[in-house]
Amino acid sequence: MLRNIRILIEYDGTAYSGWQVQPGCRTIQGLLAQALHAVTGENVTLVGSGRTDAGVHAEGQVAHFHTRTRIPAWQLVFALNSRLPPDIAVLQAEDVPLEFHAQFHVRSKSYRYLIWNSKVRPALHQHRWAWVRYPLDLGKMRDAASFFVGTHDFKSFASASAEKDTIRTVKRLDLDREGHLIRLEIEANGFLYNMVRAIAGTLIEVGRGHRSVEEVPDTLQARDRRRGGPTAPACGLYLVRVDYG
Repeated sequence: MLRNIRILIEYDGTAYSGWQVQPGCRTIQGLLAQALHAVTGENVTLVGSGRTDAGVHAEGQVAHFHTRTRIPAWQLVFALNSRLPPDIAVLQAEDVPLEFHAQFHVRSKSYRYLIWNSKVRPALHQHRWAWVRYPLDLGKMRDAASFFVGTHDFKSFASASAEKDTIRTVKRLDLDREGHLIRLEIEANGFLYNMVRAIAGTLIEVGRGHRSVEEVPDTLQARDRRRGGPTAPACGLYLVRVDYG
């Protein structure tokens, strides 16, 4: 009997060329497919909720695959993890209807961006957050962040891609600080390529005083990537959650 299995995956993306399989590259999807072949004996097609780039991490990546294996879903978790490197882990596995699609049925995604804001370069976790040595004004960053919430054309905050529709709805964008660590949390119905990192880079510029809060709505309306802030480093980005409604 054909089954559709949905898995929840956590990974540290530091050592990988991103999620998607690429010739000659070490990727999350590629290693998971190899583990699935070892466990089931099948060459399965693993479909993720979306790509994450090289160096990007995930706490809640979702993927699905069709299989005829009789191994119970709960047992697949342990079988796969025994064949995966320690920086990739399958957290959950469950049978879902055959029509479920990890990418096409996404209702919203949530990302986190971490900034270590200190004059001194950190040694620990250097690949888990972006280091900004200059003082950041969190109040101004929050004021600027409010302009991103709602439905907008985010062309000014996305790297070049084949997507013609650049309108997205940001449901929330929150910023908080604990010591040197600044957390940016954003949820939207979808994201353009490098959109979160471009927003983070823009907010960092606002926090440094290199860009005024009032410039942000004008940048949104410009629909010109050259007007947006720099793309922040990949190491600070985490895919936190994928919701299917």
